[in-house]
Amino acid sequence: MDDARVKFCPHCGHALERREYHGDVRPVCPQCDYVHFFDPKIAAAVLVESDDGKVLMVRRVMEPRQGKWTIPGGFIDRGEDPAEAAVRECREETGLEVEIDGLFDYVPGQEHEAGADVVLVFKAGLHNGELRAGDDADQVGWFGPHEIPPIAFRATQVIIDRWLGSHASTDEDAAD
Repeated sequence: MDDARVKFCPHCGHALERREYHGDVRPVCPQCDYVHFFDPKIAAAVLVESDDGKVLMVRRVMEPRQGKWTIPGGFIDRGEDPAEAAVRECREETGLEVEIDGLFDYVPGQEHEAGADVVLVFKAGLHNGELRAGDDADQVGWFGPHEIPPIAFRATQVIIDRWLGSHASTDEDAAD
């Protein structure tokens, strides 16, 4: 959120001023000394690979990047375990239940104003469920290394590139 939108102190209601505080210019209340810190938005996603070497992806039904593809994921709710958020998002968007196998990677850097500052990506295995698009996805599918559809976000591209890289080394090992 742009700090220009934060105009009044949530404690005393006084107008906030912009001042240097702990290495950055922040909204500060001259009345009660409240300082507003902007917390990062964190998202959790899952990289699910099928037994035949395909990755689970969803097509976005809304902006930003409507009609482009990403891995299942979304924002972590306050107090929610990031791994549980990734499982929840996958269930909401794909109808599938997954089990987390561990942290796959993280991608920093906010791509747009409403986006996450950090995306935590968990490797997950398919547990059960019926594949169906839901929540903010209008299509869901499995894609092999040479079938990747148009990607929605840089963070997704980073993860898909890493996943593809792991397939390249496996393919090279098999050729030796």
